Amino acid sequence: MIKITFTGAVRDVTGSRHLIEFNDRRILLDCGLYQGRRKDTYERNLNFPFNPANIEALILSHAHIDHIGNVPNLVKNGFTGDIHCTLATADLAGIMLMDSARIQESDAAFATKIRRKHNEPPVEPLYTSSDVPPVLQLFNTHGYNRWFKIAENMEAIFKDAGHVLGSALTVIRFNDSGRKISLCYTGDIGRKNLPIIRDPEPVKDADVLITESTYGNRLHSDIKAGEQKLAAVINETISKRGKIIVPSFALERTQELIYILHKLKLNNQIPEFPIYVDSPLATDATEIFRLHPECFDDDTREFMLNVEDPFGFRHLHYTRSVEESKMLNSIDGPLMVIAGSGMAENGRVLHHLKNNIDNPQNTVLIVGWQAENTLGRKIQDKLPKVPIFGELYDLNARVEVFDEFSAHADLKDLLNWIKPGNWKKIFIVHGEESASLNLADSLKNAGFDEVIVPELGQTFEI
Repeated sequence: MIKITFTGAVRDVTGSRHLIEFNDRRILLDCGLYQGRRKDTYERNLNFPFNPANIEALILSHAHIDHIGNVPNLVKNGFTGDIHCTLATADLAGIMLMDSARIQESDAAFATKIRRKHNEPPVEPLYTSSDVPPVLQLFNTHGYNRWFKIAENMEAIFKDAGHVLGSALTVIRFNDSGRKISLCYTGDIGRKNLPIIRDPEPVKDADVLITESTYGNRLHSDIKAGEQKLAAVINETISKRGKIIVPSFALERTQELIYILHKLKLNNQIPEFPIYVDSPLATDATEIFRLHPECFDDDTREFMLNVEDPFGFRHLHYTRSVEESKMLNSIDGPLMVIAGSGMAENGRVLHHLKNNIDNPQNTVLIVGWQAENTLGRKIQDKLPKVPIFGELYDLNARVEVFDEFSAHADLKDLLNWIKPGNWKKIFIVHGEESASLNLADSLKNAGFDEVIVPELGQTFEI
């Protein structure tokens, strides 16, 4: 008997974590951090609804923090099994988890400082930098399209998910006393024609599907149209000598933006002006991109061979030190600052927003998914005042939202990927409730009988 328990990212978009039980064996699909209101996140991330020591293996779909960010806590609480992922995911996970640990430490120190004023006990970080190396020792890496053993009577294969560098669709085959059954877990599915990486591979021969639904009720605009829109916004802001502030995910979105900006400059669609990548994590991630051309699409490989480095060009600067970052706020525009984090919840981008968000000459570009209650969502929704470091600031800067650059499949993409399969049962996860329910209705209308949007903690037998 196979049981699936959905312990994260159901009717929500963060904290992906799904427990598979088969013949007294337990494996986990992803182990991400739940992100949302700060008062809700700590306890939810700290406590697991299962014993980590009883998990035999962990499979990671890709290196985004909402899919891997709680692995150090899992290991700290007794998990000692193999962590299966692609080679690129393993390389990226090392820097992503170390950065996450530093954020945990910083957030805990800040909260402790506030609590001390009220004679309240200190806050311990979920995990620290010293908890990351034991995680990395457990990695067991695999190339795409190569079967590997998970446990007795369980084997898996990775297919390219086309979402971020190293992202994988996982197909697991179970041999249940002669009954053969297969399950596909999408992690996050990408879109066709994204810059740099390949398109998602099809999976048509599995019985059960666990699919994301981030944009299950929306359609994206064309990527090429987004590039032209980006050029127009840049040129208009430069004409006012304004600054362009871009909260951007260090993994994938930053590299895509750099590549697009590089091509716009080569085609003389935007002028020469200074662009700063103010994120040590993004800088490190970009170096890892250079190490994995096996994940690139044909266009990017050809660009590297016949033009130049996609991730480096004149007037592009990577900053590392805090002093360099602070200096950017004293430079007059025009300039662009690309900084973490993607949802503007922490990191250097908060300082750039604090110093620039009240100036109508400036522009804030929203280029990725913004979860509910995050600062990025409040800016995207163009609230008149937004909280930064506990104080309210007037949002006078121009705000431009680019769903064209989303690395997630939209409703049409999801349906086109799912509909060719012969799925006997479909579970829909990783989406706000309205998006998940809309995708479920669309799949039922397409002729699939068993389409389920589970509740948090719900268990199903297959």
